[in-house]
Amino acid sequence: MSFGRLERTPSTPPMSDINMTPLIDVMLVLLVIFMITAPLMTSSLKLDLPRSDAASPSETPKFLAVAITPEGDIFLGDEKLAPEAFSARVAVAAKQTPDIEVQLRADKRTPYGQVAELIGRVQKAGLNRIAFVTEAASAAAEPAPAASR
Repeated sequence: MSFGRLERTPSTPPMSDINMTPLIDVMLVLLVIFMITAPLMTSSLKLDLPRSDAASPSETPKFLAVAITPEGDIFLGDEKLAPEAFSARVAVAAKQTPDIEVQLRADKRTPYGQVAELIGRVQKAGLNRIAFVTEAASAAAEPAPAASR
């Protein structure tokens, strides 16, 4: 009987390196997702705008976005400003573009006095085109309260 050799041929050694390509691909995809979504999350100002049936988006190409919160904080775009700094910035914008429209977003819980004061600041800077931004009233919105006699 012949049994052959007793020596075994060495098998391939186990691979001790980690394949980095899939890890790098996943990390790059996550990086792109965070780069796209991060600015969207930080630039939103939460306001509870009043609803109106006549609300329609403006076709004005140039406008100043102004917002006021119930606490009285004034925003020009997404930047929170002190009242004096706001007046100065609006005055500069009025000198650069005198026919620019101001789109005012005021939370419905904001006292009327604060809104009127903000409008006064805008008009004092020389801008008279002021648009109030509202949310469109939907059919599924809250039902109108019944009139009492």
